[in-house]
Amino acid sequence: MPTPVAARPVLKHLQQLDGIRFIAVGMVLFDHWMVGRADGLALGALGVTIFFVLSGFLITRILLSSKDKLSDLPNGGLGKYLKTFYIRRTLRIFPIYYLTLFILYLINEPPVRRTIGWLALYATNFYMARHVSWMGTVDHLWSLAVEEQVYLIFPLLLFFAPRRWVPLTAILMIIGSVALRYFLFRKHMPWFIGYVSMPTCLDSFGLGMIMAYSWLYKRDWFTRLFQSSIWVLMSLLGFLAVVGLTNWIAQTSTAGYHNVMADVWERLVASVFGFFLIGRAVIGFKGPVKWLLENSVSQYMGRISYGLYLFHNFVFNVFHTKPTHFTVRSWHRLSEMMPFLNSSYFFQFSFYLALTVLLATISWFLIEKPINNLKDRFSY
Repeated sequence: MPTPVAARPVLKHLQQLDGIRFIAVGMVLFDHWMVGRADGLALGALGVTIFFVLSGFLITRILLSSKDKLSDLPNGGLGKYLKTFYIRRTLRIFPIYYLTLFILYLINEPPVRRTIGWLALYATNFYMARHVSWMGTVDHLWSLAVEEQVYLIFPLLLFFAPRRWVPLTAILMIIGSVALRYFLFRKHMPWFIGYVSMPTCLDSFGLGMIMAYSWLYKRDWFTRLFQSSIWVLMSLLGFLAVVGLTNWIAQTSTAGYHNVMADVWERLVASVFGFFLIGRAVIGFKGPVKWLLENSVSQYMGRISYGLYLFHNFVFNVFHTKPTHFTVRSWHRLSEMMPFLNSSYFFQFSFYLALTVLLATISWFLIEKPINNLKDRFSY
């Protein structure tokens, strides 16, 4: 089938999505560094879920467009399709990830030394599900493992599935993911399994897939659905309602915080919010939200968001950072020199944020951006 004209120009950069990346990573940092001060908001989980929906949208958009473009080649262009995708993903993700692991291994970071094989294979989430435990300063890498595992199945799935089956495939992914979480919950399986396993995250990616398909082939429908911001607000209220129910159940029953709302439904409603937020950003927010997403700070922080996410847990982690850690010792020295800094946690938070931004900036300009430029040699 000939490629629709509308499917060709969509790989252009969508500016407001960088602002969405900034908001998502900001939620994660706020949640992880405000433990004990702003609990019960589920902002970290929401930020990660938004990233999953965004990945589902961007990866599906890339793969379907590439499939259309290469369809006239032998075997539908499968070889070039896979080669281009995996080379570009490797250039973007692997260098700074493995360099970070290498440095942390050399300086004898305990969880890195102990689990280096799992980390190197992007199997952090398997480790967590198997051992029913977090992994210290490498806790957050479970989400990168999920992303990489999705990258293993999405290219072949989208290549061999007829175009008309893509929406149905996405719907089955959404239903299957929620059903699997419910099954695990009813069987009283450890909540880690339902939280960090790739199959239980597929409702987020499935919604991103639907968004990409409609952007490519059903543009009028896409525009009508995302033209108004009302669905962003309504889906946000839905997410807040589920979080509120989670906290209410936790405080009024023996179920605790890992109840049916948290373990089964929270990711779905967070994904729906991410779906409408991202779709509206693709169309383009107006007014104050447009400024929020497009101002120079948001755009820059969005560009370096991978580094911000990758490094923030090594800079500081409420549960695992020891008093002897260099960032904590540096903070104590600074606050001894300027005692007023101890008057509010805001200053300590800002200190860790500045260190994380500094590391992500160095990583971006010295490593990520130069390597990223090599992707131009492997265009879709």
